[in-house]
Amino acid sequence: MKIMLGLGNPGNKYQKARHNLGFLVVDELAKKLGGGVWKKSAKFQAEILKISPELLLVKPQTFMNNSGEAVKRLAGFYKLSPEDIVVVHDDLDLLIGKMKLQLGGGAAGHHGVESVIESLSSADFYRLRLGIGRSTVIPSDQYVLQDFLPEQQRAVEEMVKKGAWALQIFLEEGLTAAQNPFSLIDKHLADE
Repeated sequence: MKIMLGLGNPGNKYQKARHNLGFLVVDELAKKLGGGVWKKSAKFQAEILKISPELLLVKPQTFMNNSGEAVKRLAGFYKLSPEDIVVVHDDLDLLIGKMKLQLGGGAAGHHGVESVIESLSSADFYRLRLGIGRSTVIPSDQYVLQDFLPEQQRAVEEMVKKGAWALQIFLEEGLTAAQNPFSLIDKHLADE
């Protein structure tokens, strides 16, 4: 079984915030894979969409800094190793529109990722990092909670689509194929 876990904050207030990019990509992946109904689970403190017996899409409802609580419960219940989990999250160190899929790495100050690392006692999970850039004037803790600027919307929408394709390719063909910038992602986008 694999879990694709989008990081974000619950509620309408944060729906379009930079920090909720993980939710947006997982929602897009859900559409690509046939949709379905997200179910709220108090047991796992998350919204869950079961795509198949082998794949769950998850949006923790614990707020970003406590995302690991949902991960710990899911990993324990389904007896998952860290390598069975893909965490999708925003990243201040990548420019808007850029993304990187990798196995392992540090949290780089991202409190949601820190929480997941703590909950699993491991950093050896996959992560899809989605660029939001940094502000030179707004503190990072405020910047991530703000909405994208209107002039950034097109780049963000394209990144959300590319992120969903990267996750689908990862599921079907593995990490190397999904990491290739000239992979099927661009072909699929051209066909849409």
